Amino acid sequence: MSFEFATAARIIFGEGTMRQVAPAAAQWGKRVLLVTGRAPERGDRLRADLEAAGAQSVALAVASEPSVDVIAQGVEVARQARCDVVVAMGGGSVIDTGKAIAGLLTNSGDITDYLEVVGKGKPLQHPAVPFIAVPTTAGTGAEVTRNAVLGVRSGTKEVKVSLRSPFLLPRLAVVDPQLTLGLPQGVTARTGLDALTQLIEAYVSIRANPVTDGCCVQGIALAARSLRRVFHHGEESEPRRDMALAALFSGMALANAGLGVVHGFAAPVGGRFHAPHGAICAAILPYGMEMNLRALRGRDPRSIALRRYEEVARMLTGRPGATAEDGISWARDICREFAIPPLGVYGVGEQDVPGLVEESAKTSSMKGNPLVLTGDELGEVLRRAIGG
Repeated sequence: MSFEFATAARIIFGEGTMRQVAPAAAQWGKRVLLVTGRAPERGDRLRADLEAAGAQSVALAVASEPSVDVIAQGVEVARQARCDVVVAMGGGSVIDTGKAIAGLLTNSGDITDYLEVVGKGKPLQHPAVPFIAVPTTAGTGAEVTRNAVLGVRSGTKEVKVSLRSPFLLPRLAVVDPQLTLGLPQGVTARTGLDALTQLIEAYVSIRANPVTDGCCVQGIALAARSLRRVFHHGEESEPRRDMALAALFSGMALANAGLGVVHGFAAPVGGRFHAPHGAICAAILPYGMEMNLRALRGRDPRSIALRRYEEVARMLTGRPGATAEDGISWARDICREFAIPPLGVYGVGEQDVPGLVEESAKTSSMKGNPLVLTGDELGEVLRRAIGG
């Protein structure tokens, strides 16, 4: 057995830990690019903390999911302000934006030189400027991953691709569950289900290893006990803490074990249609699990993934005798309870299936799936997710 495991250089977890961000940033530089979401006032306290620590800050608000244009503009802002540290405080899109800017500040050339699939895929040559990730949602785990998902136009289509490099791993990840208090119910549902999907896919991935297994087992258990609680009682600290930790584990797992069919579809669907990433994953999850189970039983009945789907079901349901089908039912039921819409609501239709199947088969996420699904099987997964 051989494997590697890479994550953020340092992780700080716990309530109130955000107060450690400014002193850390001030140790690494004196001019900080502070990347926030569409509500930049959420960063007011951090800006004050940075000033008190002796560091100036320049604000950059990200109103949507990151694109190559947004990143290019952010790099220009940071260079003009001579920023030597980047701090991103927000959801996965904000953190991916900060991550990409930090990496490109020290690497010359066009951003497309470094993009997968649609670009040249060249590796970054120089370490990024110090980057600190501060998640305010509990979903993507972007605070401990080495890629940034960016939107880019390829021909006549919008697609999502990754800028990927070990240099993009944050110097520091600060996960303060208190920052997720007050999240809207819909955001809580979508991000939580994204984290759960990442944990399940990493657990059954062909690249899973003992370290990622530990992350997944712990994370799935946390999500199973707290996902419903955090949705219905979002003001309570304990379920928020559980889900923040589950999301952290999901990021550590996916960065090292990969993902599968659900995220394989999420990138091309998210590139073409204006749909939240977590909602896309949730809509596909039960059908991706079901198809994998059927294909494994038919073509690889000795696969370890079959046993792992049963273990997932036992963790989700809390029943020692649960079957893999029970796990699928659990996933379907919670998506219904959280009012996750089918993909058809976002405009995905039958006419889009062939193209999306072709694109999804090329994604890096699909390479971690427990087995290679056929075009017909992928089409069936997507059609069922479209129709709900």
